[in-house]
Amino acid sequence: MAIVLQPSTKGALESIGMVTDYALSTQHDNQHITAPSPSPSSSDQEQLIVSDPPSAQVPSPGCNYGKGKWVADSRRPFYSGFRCKRWLLPTWNCRLTPRTDFSFEGYRWQPQDCNIPEFERSTFLKRMQNKTIAFIGDSLGRQQFESMMCMSSGGEVKDVTSEYGLVKPTGRPEGISPQGWVYRFTKTNTTILFHWSVTLCDQVPLINKTDPAASSVALHLDRPSSFLTRNLHRFDVLVLNTGHHWNTAKLKANRWVIHVNGKPIDKQSQLQYMRNAKNFTVHSIVKWVDSQLGLYPQIQLKAFFRTISPKHFQNGDWNTGGTCNNTTPFTRGSEVMRDESRDKVVKSAVRGTKVKILDVTAISQLRDEAHMAGYTPRPDKGISDCLHWCLPGVPDTWNELLIAQI
Repeated sequence: MAIVLQPSTKGALESIGMVTDYALSTQHDNQHITAPSPSPSSSDQEQLIVSDPPSAQVPSPGCNYGKGKWVADSRRPFYSGFRCKRWLLPTWNCRLTPRTDFSFEGYRWQPQDCNIPEFERSTFLKRMQNKTIAFIGDSLGRQQFESMMCMSSGGEVKDVTSEYGLVKPTGRPEGISPQGWVYRFTKTNTTILFHWSVTLCDQVPLINKTDPAASSVALHLDRPSSFLTRNLHRFDVLVLNTGHHWNTAKLKANRWVIHVNGKPIDKQSQLQYMRNAKNFTVHSIVKWVDSQLGLYPQIQLKAFFRTISPKHFQNGDWNTGGTCNNTTPFTRGSEVMRDESRDKVVKSAVRGTKVKILDVTAISQLRDEAHMAGYTPRPDKGISDCLHWCLPGVPDTWNELLIAQI
């Protein structure tokens, strides 16, 4: 289903809030996030926020899972980076890096007005028997997928990637990620997959036969990715995300040509600005998924759009000397007190639809100590990763919030 632009593109964008910048960098306002009370030492502070495990094992209906606090929990993490090498990208497996401080692994999220059921692998897989969980998005989506695989692992797992056509193209260089992976837990017939789609929208090669080097890619903002349209009916749980690839550098590097209604946009279009293009796409994809649920009531799909994962670069960006060297938990506070999501675009897109918001932005904003930072197996001098998370780590909590809502 294509989204038809109104005569005034700018007016259409404004009508759905697409010219509002809700930026999430560390320089932005942290109102409604409260710091813990001062304490004599970091160890004393940690003792102050230790709490008992949730007493309830059933999620509360209508709970605002994004409002609450981080608390220390000796039962975390759910898995070991050493024992989960099969699923974790080595770069994100901080136990394989020179890092020596792993206190970031020992916290869980406690919502203010409800409890998150304690995760138990076998119980979860039984709930998901004969079901398929799909993560579609960028590298942060891949992190959530890898986290879910590690949290769920313990029995026989079969690689069924070829069933979804996600095979590595012949002749593709080593180190280049394939389109995704699909694995099935054979005992419960539970399938978990990841599909690489950084924009979520359809991308079609534009081949220049006379000059192949000048070829480009049509980025159809109003059309979902072909993988999503082909396979939506096969999913029981869908988690979408996009965000950090929507910038001019990626536009040029990938040779994207923005299309709407099947043709390139005008040079005067507001969609030439990547922020607007991303926001338009988020609304477009949510609207399409919602329409499919309405057309096919037999599809018992629970669809989620995960909010943006914040980055914590200070004094620059990834390529300009930015760092995130903090290893002390909760220097930004441990609580989120606001009711509304900080990701205004996703919040606006899902409003009035059957697509749910998986709100992780504000709770992740508090965890700047849990990034890869400068710790990688083969560190590049002067380059820090303040976008991706160490695993085990924060994405495990994203999955706890997801599981509580399915």
